[in-house]
Amino acid sequence: MLIDCETCHVREVACGDCVIPVLLGNSGGLVEFDEAEHVAVAVLAQQGLIPPLRLVPETTVTHRNIA
Repeated sequence: MLIDCETCHVREVACGDCVIPVLLGNSGGLVEFDEAEHVAVAVLAQQGLIPPLRLVPETTVTHRNIA
């Protein structure tokens, strides 16, 4: 999982309650989690030990199916 704070749709809105600034300091940035790291962060967040990942990637609609 590639986490890029520059492309997060809720950047500046949800940073205060996101694990990435906790891990990297206030700067945020670019992080890559493998599956095991992603699961570990989720478990720590579920137990209240760290904030959850709040990443909401920006998406681009390239086409729309019309029925």
